[in-house]
Amino acid sequence: MKEFFRKIYYSILKILPAKFVVNLENLKSYKKLLNKNNLKYFGEKIQYMKLYGHLEKYTNYVDKYAVRNYVSEKIGEKYLIPLLGVYNYFDEIDYNKLPNEFVLKANHGSGYVIIIKNKNEINKKKINKKLKNWLKEDYYKIKKEYQYKNVPKKILCESFIIDKQNELLDYKFFCFNGEPKFLKVDFDRFGEHKVNFYDMKWNLIDMQEYGCKNYKEHIKIPENFNLMVKLSKKLSEDFQFVRVDLYNVDGKIYFGELTFTPASGRHPFLPLEKDIEIAKEIVI
Repeated sequence: MKEFFRKIYYSILKILPAKFVVNLENLKSYKKLLNKNNLKYFGEKIQYMKLYGHLEKYTNYVDKYAVRNYVSEKIGEKYLIPLLGVYNYFDEIDYNKLPNEFVLKANHGSGYVIIIKNKNEINKKKINKKLKNWLKEDYYKIKKEYQYKNVPKKILCESFIIDKQNELLDYKFFCFNGEPKFLKVDFDRFGEHKVNFYDMKWNLIDMQEYGCKNYKEHIKIPENFNLMVKLSKKLSEDFQFVRVDLYNVDGKIYFGELTFTPASGRHPFLPLEKDIEIAKEIVI
């Protein structure tokens, strides 16, 4: 039922003007309309950039296929998740030629991910229907994130990656003018999703993201954390703000994605004093 109403809500957002949607989302997040002359919160600055930041210039960086060229040039292709196939349509996929485990993604938005752990148990018709629907969607229209507007839609098939603990932690570095200031670590992203925040010395930050619980167990700093920081700096040096997402699989670092409008500006950092502090890093 919740998913049904979410789809209806998103369908309505697609036909509404950008300024209306941005103000609606800001009202939901911060209980106020967007005032471009008084941008106080991190999410407000993200919403402002959606309207006035000319985000179309970032198309090649949010395209999950095209960005691979940028990553290869900046830090080397060894940090890319191995690519098993690229398709323009779902019916181009030959499942017989794929390994038992793999991941299917659409390249033109967020959340378009199907994880296959045993291809002998999959429902191909159901998967193909989902892929077909994804390729029909204009993702940018939903939250007015115009960096996604001109992405040529494709389906990517990547190798399935996981560590020895049967986990895949997602390390998200918030970078300002090429300098990572803090990071978010996502646990069990597609299950009981939890997050923790750390500073660049791996000290736990007493902060939450709206809608997400914190992970209570202690985790060790990755042995090659300094290299992850170095790679984040390199990948973010061309932008005023970007979130650099990396994976670390038993010491092997992989690039995830570049994100210019995290959560589309809808998830405040709590307490709000932290949100305000982080917002100061973005100079409009």
